[in-house]
Amino acid sequence: MSKRMKLWKWILLFVLSLVLGFIGLFGIQALNSLVDSPLLIFFSAIVFITLYAGAVRLIEKEPAKDVPLKSAAPHIGLGILIGALYMGCVVAIILAVGCAHIEKCSSDMGNQLAALLIFFSVAVEEEILFRGILFRWIDNRWGLAPALIVSAIFFGAVHIIQPNASLWSCLAIAIEAGVLLGAAYKWSGTLWLPIGIHWAWNYVQGNVFGIAVSGISDEPSFFKTVMHGPDIITGAEFGAEASVIAIILGGLLALWLLLSYNKKRRKMTVTEN
Repeated sequence: MSKRMKLWKWILLFVLSLVLGFIGLFGIQALNSLVDSPLLIFFSAIVFITLYAGAVRLIEKEPAKDVPLKSAAPHIGLGILIGALYMGCVVAIILAVGCAHIEKCSSDMGNQLAALLIFFSVAVEEEILFRGILFRWIDNRWGLAPALIVSAIFFGAVHIIQPNASLWSCLAIAIEAGVLLGAAYKWSGTLWLPIGIHWAWNYVQGNVFGIAVSGISDEPSFFKTVMHGPDIITGAEFGAEASVIAIILGGLLALWLLLSYNKKRRKMTVTEN
């Protein structure tokens, strides 16, 4: 639809979608800060998904095809597996090269459950904005490459407001997360896969290994990973996301997803012809 749409109309609706997305995000975050309930934060994410689907139908005159309920469980499950393995591999390599060691911590299940609910909401909110709106609109109009580049740049740039952030950490987030999550969205055709990856990535990093998540530390965790190597390997105080290891692994995983998507698309083209 957006390729046939007049450019002025596309710009108007694109900006409207982004504005509504940010209004919904800030409104839900303001409500969550007032109530401070992990369970409410979780349900607010469900509300945000519902609002997103409603806004797509209202603005674009068609159903939101990227949040099908039948794909929610399998795609979120796959995303959790990918995100957990990804961050586990990053930490394992940092440990293997002698740039960190792990200390035992104690964390009760109540804190862990609260972290799971909160990180689910974070994943939903950011994936709807950056993949469901920004990436999808640009992809539909201009193609995959511009969508990946623009959404990754913006996703990395917004992390400059995080504690201990730098231009390097923003670049790292843009490559390993912005490109990877965009590739996951395109490969799966749904928001559920990048939501699952994002969710597990944050939780495993912060609440399993006790590493700062985008500069935010002091999460209750099962272990405490003490970094003592070069910043380019450990990510310094921003966390493992600013490690060159995370960039390389995230970039390789994104490349694999994009190559798999292209292969799948070629097969579909051959079948249709």
